[in-house]
Amino acid sequence: NNKLVVPEINAAELTAEDYIIANPNCSTIQMVLALAPLHKAYTINRVVVSTYQSVSGTGVAAVSQLENEEKGIEGDRAYPHPIYRNALPHCDVFQDNGFTKEEMKLMTEPLKILSDDSLKITATAVRIPTAGGHSESVNIRFNNDFELEEVYRLLRETPGIVIEDSPEKNEYPMPYKAHGKDEVFVGRIRRDPSEANSLNLWIVADNLRKGAATNAIQIAEYLVSSGLVS
Repeated sequence: NNKLVVPEINAAELTAEDYIIANPNCSTIQMVLALAPLHKAYTINRVVVSTYQSVSGTGVAAVSQLENEEKGIEGDRAYPHPIYRNALPHCDVFQDNGFTKEEMKLMTEPLKILSDDSLKITATAVRIPTAGGHSESVNIRFNNDFELEEVYRLLRETPGIVIEDSPEKNEYPMPYKAHGKDEVFVGRIRRDPSEANSLNLWIVADNLRKGAATNAIQIAEYLVSSGLVS
């Protein structure tokens, strides 16, 4: 029953009685930050997310495996297969239902953060040979129709989100550009012509910053500034 907190969304739910506060999964944080304003405006009923996650999300051993394989050096493996020039649809351990633990977090944590158990989410999490930064292809279906200009406005006005969306200039979020930054970058914003009331987004963030350390620091800062701790 510990609260999962993304400060821009639900920090106000914290009380002095919350002795244990949990940081959500890194992939959840960047996705739910973009979902929150859209859910409030249009009510999301379904999300389909596919992630492209860097090896730093696994840890130092995985980064070493990628670096060794790039150099043609034999060494210990963090993964059951090579990661260099490869993609592994295998983030964390597989569960009895066929999903990985990482995928289950993506499917369940947003419901708690957004306080909406009716939201349906399905996920596929993939490990790719990049050192840092997680990327997500997100398809969103709303209960109600939306104006694309309003979607841009809502995202642009959300603290912590930066829009990078000028395809004609080849400008869109990329992991290497997000490196070392605290913001969540959103681009490739477009209607889904195959389904009514549906939207596609591309979301990128530094998984070690907003996906972990930055979010935790923001929680601590809120606790102090709100007088919940001294």
